[in-house]
This record gives sequence, C-alpha cells and structure tokens, in this order.
Amino acid sequence: MIQRMSHTAIFVPDQERAKDFYVGKLGFEVKTDATMPNGFRWLTVSPKGQPDLEIILMKIAAGPKILEEDVESIKTLVGKGAFGAGVFDTADCRKTYEELKARGVEFLAPPKEEFYGVQAVFRDPFGNWFSLTEPKKQ
Repeated sequence: MIQRMSHTAIFVPDQERAKDFYVGKLGFEVKTDATMPNGFRWLTVSPKGQPDLEIILMKIAAGPKILEEDVESIKTLVGKGAFGAGVFDTADCRKTYEELKARGVEFLAPPKEEFYGVQAVFRDPFGNWFSLTEPKKQ
C-alpha cells in the first residue's frame, strides 16, 4: 500500500539559480546537495513546514530518461509556463503574497477569493508556476 509521497521533481535549466530562488526567496531548506561521480547533482529542497517532502530541483539535461534532442524542447515548454508544478498552502495568502513579492517573486495573479480559499499564482525564474493557496476554513 502506498503511504505517502516523499519526492517530486521540478525541472530547471540552472540548479544554482533554482537553489537561490527556492531557498533565498521562498525560504525553503536544502535537504540534499550532492554531486555523484558521474557529475549528476542531486539537489532537493523542502518547505520548512514539510520536511518529509523533498522537491528535486532536476536539471534539464540529457541522460538515461531525456534524449539530447528533447532538452531544448523541455526548456522551451518550461519557459512558456506549460507546466503547473504544484500548490503550496499558506495560512495567510495575502500576507505571504506581500512577503514573497517584496523578495522579488514574480506573481502571475494576485490573491483572489475562490470557492476553495484564497489563491495567488507565482512562477519561478524558469517558467514553472505554482498556486499559493490559503485553504477555505471549514
């Protein structure tokens, strides 16, 4: 039986820039930053309130699962915002929006009341977009 998700990946063209964004601007913690003998860098971060979920900042590069001819296509799709990478919950969407905006995070949509709560939409420096959601109180 599956019990939980432990890791998920966000594709990024530049892992160091991604680390600066996810740690420096969003306030996540680095969980693992290790380079394998073959040069592959395993870089994971976690929201401070959810240490059991590791987000892999996966470099878009040719390898066992991505062909060289597909690298530029993936970079282009990420850059166009073709992938909604996820939803991050917050206790106060408007406050978090103001804090992140002050740190230079680019928002595609300001906080707005929705049937499920308050949502704002932001993107990372590469085009991956996320919903920042304050769930509706029950």
